[in-house]
Parts: sequence; C-alpha cells; structure tokens
Amino acid sequence: MKKKIQLIHSGISFIDETWGGLYRGGTYLLVGPRKSGKTLIGLQFAKECVNQQEVCLYFTVMKPKDLMINASSIDFDLQHFMKMNQVIVIRVNPPPETEPDIDKYLEGYLLDIVSVVEQYQPSKIIFDELTPFVGYKDIKKLKEIFLQTCEAIEDFGITSLFVLGEPVSADAKNIIDLLIENTTGLIQLKKKQDSEDIPLGGKVTIVPNVGHIEGQFKTDYHIEPHRGVVTDLIKSAKQGNQTKTAKGSIYKSLSEIETETFNYSLTNFYNENDFRLILNNQIAYFKSTEQVFTLVSVLLDEKAISLGILTLNQLRNSVRLSADKKDKICILNDRILVLIVKEDQKNVNNFISRIKSNLPAIDDEHLSKIIHYISVYTMQVDESINNADDLLQRVSSDKIQDKDSDH
Repeated sequence: MKKKIQLIHSGISFIDETWGGLYRGGTYLLVGPRKSGKTLIGLQFAKECVNQQEVCLYFTVMKPKDLMINASSIDFDLQHFMKMNQVIVIRVNPPPETEPDIDKYLEGYLLDIVSVVEQYQPSKIIFDELTPFVGYKDIKKLKEIFLQTCEAIEDFGITSLFVLGEPVSADAKNIIDLLIENTTGLIQLKKKQDSEDIPLGGKVTIVPNVGHIEGQFKTDYHIEPHRGVVTDLIKSAKQGNQTKTAKGSIYKSLSEIETETFNYSLTNFYNENDFRLILNNQIAYFKSTEQVFTLVSVLLDEKAISLGILTLNQLRNSVRLSADKKDKICILNDRILVLIVKEDQKNVNNFISRIKSNLPAIDDEHLSKIIHYISVYTMQVDESINNADDLLQRVSSDKIQDKDSDH
C-alpha cells in the first residue's frame, strides 16, 4: 500500500536543513567519485532510518565487515541493528565481464530488487553502489527497466537512495543523465582536487526534479569523525546576510560571532502516523523482550493560552530542550507526547524536572503561575496494552480535572 507523501528526515544534515528532508516514496541518486563520502552518506541515511524505528534494506558490493567498520566511524553499531533486523544487509556481486547478453543479465538484477522489497517490506532502501548494474548497451531498455523498478518500489511508500560512481566516459555520462531525469532528486559530490586517496571533503550540490520547491543548493562539505559527511551551510548563509553594529562599538552583532552549532534538530519530532508506528514497534519489542518504556503526556490548559501566560509552542520548546536525543516526541491536539524508552523511573522524573527548569519563567513566582496550567500524565507499558491505539486512548481520556492539584 502506498504511504502518504510527506517529508522525512534523512540524517543528511545539508538536505534536512535546506529541503526539510526527503519525500517518503521518493527516489534519489547520490553521485560522486571514489572516496568522496558516498558510503558514509548512505550509512547516515540508514542510521536515521533505525532512529525512526523503521527497517532499512541495504544492498552493497562491500563485505559486511568492511561496511560495519565504515559505520563505526559515525558511531553506528551496524552489527547490532542487523541482529535486530532493522538493517537488512544484502551483498551483491557485480556482473561478470564475460556475460554475453549483459542487458538481459542486468535486467534480472534490477527487477529482483522488487522481489526482495516485497519480502522484507522496508521503509528505506540504499543501493551502494548501482554503477555496475546500469551498464546497459541499450539505453532505452535501461530507462524502461529502471522506471519499472522505481515505480514498483515507490508504490510501497519506500524512499530509495541509489549510489553511483562519477561517470568517466561519454556513455557512462549518458546513463547517469538518464537516471537523473527519472528520479526525484540528485545529490552530487565533487571531491577536493588534493584528496585522491583520503576522503577529506569537497562540494555538495542537491538538485530537485520533483517537488522540493526550495530549489538547488550547493555548499562545501567535509568528513568529520563520529558525524560523517557534514556541511558549512549555516555558516555560509550567515556570511551573505550579516548586520553589522555601529563602527567603534564594543558590541558585536550576534550574526558576526561564530559559535559551535548545537544541532537541536526536529528529528525526534514525529507526526501522528509515524508516532503510532514507533509506538507499535516499541510495544511489539516489549512483548518479545519485556523491555518496559514510558509514555509521558504533557497537557496545557487552554486558559493559559487565552490569558497569554504560555503558548503550546513555548511548552513544546521546553519539552524539546528537556528530552533526551533518543526520546520520541509528537504533538497531538493540546498534548505533547514523549516516548521515553529507558526503563528507569528516575529518567522520567528528571525529564519532568527539566521541563520546569526550561519553562520561560521570569522568577519563581512566575514559574509557579505557569506550572499551575500544566498537567503531566505518565504511563508505563504493561501486558494490557496491545497497540498504539490503546496507549493513545488512555492518555486522551485521562484528563486531570483538578487544576489546583500539584503538577
């Protein structure tokens, strides 16, 4: 069944900061030369997939051990998620050079992808790399089979990232151009001239074909331990839009002060449909392992909004600042729901305490006034919970009526 078209975070900072993510059900090409960081980007995409409690299907020409080593450089325990069946790694062998009917042979390879997708039902696919499998002699046949494959995958609502090497001949360029024309967008890496053997970085460009009305973007990128491929997009944007303070002033404009960027991205914010999926996965995990988790519901009284004391957006920001990176957050009507996967009750208590600390209060008296309008309900999963509907129904019906009680 085709899923609703929406933007999802990719784990690739440059794309998430400019386009807001990739389309669910979109097909994207990642093109770049050898040792430009293509595999790291693919692994960042896979890492974000498991962070969203989804399944990633990863086709690779690399040995699984080598792929695990690459993943460890961005603090991604690939072996663990392979054992959990959240990342399905499938090693593929390039076609033999002596194959007499290469087009027929490659056609079977591409169409087999659909069969594997039907078997594993992933949310995302990475094919690293596709180059050996698109060397058709009949380019019209390639277009037909590639479109047939992509459309079948897209019908499942799966986001695909196909990795390709930089073309080195006119025929290879024609093939790449054909594939680009028939995908949602292109991510292109250009390596620094002095980095033939060491993956240092270079220029990255993203080009949309469908949607992404923000358009094309280009910036420098570099490869950083523990983070992978990162860009200087925020820094570049500031350089073109600085407001200077008066000449001779001892003060500097905030736009002129370079600071370390702490990425409080919205990757742990989910819409209702995705949040339900995460809850269902977590409940299934509890049923099989007895790993307990807690759902926290933070409710803002409408009076606080009407009196101008606090807005839902301000409360959301306080919750965001208070949550752990692994916690999952969803706004559901007048409630902010937070899934805390750690079992220790101290984590829940500390989280609630941090919310109080992060509220926009001027002083203790003001804080006391604000928290009067905020209620918190925590629910730990148990055997009576069968699915996300059970959980959400409980947090929706359990309103605290007595506003004069402690919060």
